Amino acid sequence: MILNKDSAVKIAESLLQIKAIKLNPTNPFQWASGWNSPIYCDNRKTLSYPPVRTFIRQQFVDAINERYPNVDIIAGVATGGIALGALVAEAMGLPFAYVRSASKGHGMQNMIEGDISKDQKVVVIEDLISTGGSSLKAVAALREHGCSVLGMVAIFTYGFQIAENNFKESKCDLVTLSDYNSMLTAAVKANYVTESALESLSEWRISPEKWNAAPQK
Repeated sequence: MILNKDSAVKIAESLLQIKAIKLNPTNPFQWASGWNSPIYCDNRKTLSYPPVRTFIRQQFVDAINERYPNVDIIAGVATGGIALGALVAEAMGLPFAYVRSASKGHGMQNMIEGDISKDQKVVVIEDLISTGGSSLKAVAALREHGCSVLGMVAIFTYGFQIAENNFKESKCDLVTLSDYNSMLTAAVKANYVTESALESLSEWRISPEKWNAAPQK
């Protein structure tokens, strides 16, 4: 769910400008899954650009205040959601914790780091949603700890149907500040892609596992 379409396009424009999002429909990237992809997204780069970082942080705060006003604590998903989550928690005057991708192999073997109590209402911060698998693993860990997860807020989603299905199955509300369609709007507006490339980019999001790179023109 996108709460503000105008800010979604603005964020997408910023991600393209700082090259947090790179587009190459004729020479695609390859994901670990084996999928060919015309897009590479690394939202950690936003941390290096104070105006972008501040705008995104405020959009997180606004989304949480609107959607989850009863939140007790912010939790970031390692690693992309840690710094962002800490910035959001600081701005809101809330406690912060983060969730590892797996339990530590030593010491207390924690998966959740920070002082977080059972029955606390949590909003989870993530930088990117692809299939949702790793993000929802963090949600499951918080629920197993006894927390009430109000929802997750992420910077960007590819908008895959499998992600929508996974969040629905897990009964986890998802809000994203920007998405793939907003990015396409921004990319065309700023002449990052041609109309012919736009068609290929649109086809990829629908069936990424079957997509082939667009031919050179």
